[in-house]
Amino acid sequence: MKEPLKVAIAGLGTVGAGTVKLLQEQSDLIARRCGRPVTVTAVSARTAGRDRGFDMTGITWFDDAVEMADTADADVVVELIGGADGIAKRTVQTAIARGRHVVTANKAMLAHHGTQLAQEAEAAGVALAYEAAVAGGIPVIKTLREGLAGNRITSLYGILNGTCNYILTTMRETGRDFSDVLEEAQALGYAEADPSFDIDGVDAAHKLSILASLAFGSPVDFSAVTVQGIRNVSALDIEYAELLGYRIKLLGIARETEFGLEQRVHPTMVPIASPIAHVDGVFNAVVTEGDFVGRTVLEGRGAGAGPTASAVVADIIDLACGRRGFTFGVPAGDLKAHPVGSIEKLTGAYYIRLQVLDVPGVFADIAAALRDAQVSMEQILQRGRAPGEIVPVVMTVYETEAAALRQALERIEAMEAVVEPPHVIRIEEL
Repeated sequence: MKEPLKVAIAGLGTVGAGTVKLLQEQSDLIARRCGRPVTVTAVSARTAGRDRGFDMTGITWFDDAVEMADTADADVVVELIGGADGIAKRTVQTAIARGRHVVTANKAMLAHHGTQLAQEAEAAGVALAYEAAVAGGIPVIKTLREGLAGNRITSLYGILNGTCNYILTTMRETGRDFSDVLEEAQALGYAEADPSFDIDGVDAAHKLSILASLAFGSPVDFSAVTVQGIRNVSALDIEYAELLGYRIKLLGIARETEFGLEQRVHPTMVPIASPIAHVDGVFNAVVTEGDFVGRTVLEGRGAGAGPTASAVVADIIDLACGRRGFTFGVPAGDLKAHPVGSIEKLTGAYYIRLQVLDVPGVFADIAAALRDAQVSMEQILQRGRAPGEIVPVVMTVYETEAAALRQALERIEAMEAVVEPPHVIRIEEL
């Protein structure tokens, strides 16, 4: 066999410890598949001395991850610290400067600095691999960069955050409200103590910006992603969605349009008959459309020690076998910025929920506001009457331009009988 590939790992949380454990327990299998052993030679974390479930024999401990990236006896540095900047970024840049390959699961860092880091890695002649940064154990990066390399990708969309998918699934199955299910997700470890990055859509937007760069050959541009989370999705919305033949999913969507590259994350109503409507719990899924291959669907666990460590090790195995490509599918210098697709010009169908006082003339006023903005109502749902009381009114409208709908909703919100801002969810016939 060839000389071992020597690996240093920065960060020994759930994924880091899982990665070392996988490399040790599967060492014979990995060596056969690589034609050489893969050996962990160094690790770094904030706290030494804890039992993390793997054998430390022959592994050098570093208190400082940057020092490890600079001086460890390693061919590859695996960064599993997290965070867009700070020590994670310094560790990666130090490893690149020292001519070491980098494997990372850090979607925030790539979303904010991916293009710069790709340029630095290519200039140094090393790989920057990141399968674990998007969708956990699903091999979506390899699929886009290699399996679909002969295709022009026209669109991609997916469920990119397991926490949100778990919450929306449980709300649908139990009829419970958002805040109650969020508390349960936190108790089960599916949601962080501060869940903002997940439930506000930021985590999914980080991942979408990475996928869009790879799929469309553009610089990573997190600022171009329009982001809306799931805080305002109610049990009532989920109930009405089922009545209308839809399910609500937090989707990340990227596609080329005549106006530019559209990137958006938001709650979306999808037909119950569509495959992605049945991706439930903590699972993720990514759907791509290619000009020759057509539609591909990838589904699996999007987080957790096992799936994410599996993705990290897949990148390490590629490096051990001498397989590496351009970070985002083309040379970093050839990444071409696309115009940002205008959300105002986005057309589509929408679900609208209003809370209104049940008084004479309110429906006529709402219909007039839609008519004047040239928005066509498809259907309206109201369960019973409660004269003088507040009642929910649900409408769907035919495909319309976002700017026109916004104009109508501003007028509706200003009506005295409408007691809270309209709640709007886009409908996608996927």
